[in-house]
Amino acid sequence: MTKTLNPTVEQELSMDRAASKPAAPDVDEPNEAQASAAALLDLTPQQAGTQTLLRGLAILEAAAGGARDLRSIGAALGTTRSTTHRLVSSLVQARYLRQVGGGYLLGPKLIELGTIALEQMPLTAVARPHLEVLAEHTHDTIHLGVRDGDDVLYIDKIPGTRGLEMRSRVGHRMPLASTGIGKAMMLDLPPQTWSKLLEASHRVLAKVSFKPDYQPDFDTFVQRMTRYAQGGFTFDLEENEASIRCVAAPVRDASGAIVAALSVASTIPYMPPERMEELIPVVQREARAISQELGWRVPQPATRRIKR
Repeated sequence: MTKTLNPTVEQELSMDRAASKPAAPDVDEPNEAQASAAALLDLTPQQAGTQTLLRGLAILEAAAGGARDLRSIGAALGTTRSTTHRLVSSLVQARYLRQVGGGYLLGPKLIELGTIALEQMPLTAVARPHLEVLAEHTHDTIHLGVRDGDDVLYIDKIPGTRGLEMRSRVGHRMPLASTGIGKAMMLDLPPQTWSKLLEASHRVLAKVSFKPDYQPDFDTFVQRMTRYAQGGFTFDLEENEASIRCVAAPVRDASGAIVAALSVASTIPYMPPERMEELIPVVQREARAISQELGWRVPQPATRRIKR
């Protein structure tokens, strides 16, 4: 028989955190990447070679932000058409830009360098200092995981200092939909997929000797996931291991896709509803910091032009 949380606990742990989405920017307003291009040039006078280098980087920033022709690129840099053309032509020749239908897009050389950069910056190495910050701050067990099919694969773990032991270990797999860290990697998925992953989780848990204390039904699970998606966090409310609760948050890459998640986990005495609420921004802060090192940028609300 499906168990549900005590209504009081459920009310405390699943408060609605609707996060308003930023409005779409006006087309004539410079976006963040184009603003970054201008910022590169907002420096004290430089030597000629340094100035050329900064202008080249600013062009790449402008192209990444949507500048497609010489006029828009020149406007972002504040350079003449002839200077802009000379710099852009050099970047095309070096494959940092490519010319398409009279306009310019980022070139294949940047893909090559980006791939190398990712290889030189593996996720566990980037995340480890942030996991250690969480461990020191909370004294609880810290996990880092990635998705592997319908499971979460744990790729790093820092045991807590409270003398507690959990079944999780590096290299261990658990169902996505029954773990906080797994659910954090499901936040961008549609509700239909949430239900399918919960069904897969139920099949796995039905075969194990231990049974979690709580297994929500489909409607309850989708309602919780909707709130989690709005708030950018997830809870594990003893859904995977008896007496274990956790707070988790997603890690995103440069494209904005969720590529991993991290969590803080402990037993009920150390995870009352009030503390779980307090841990949400703490866990999110470190997840965002890892994401930014992977190239993700915090979405900025667009400033809209006032029509006169």
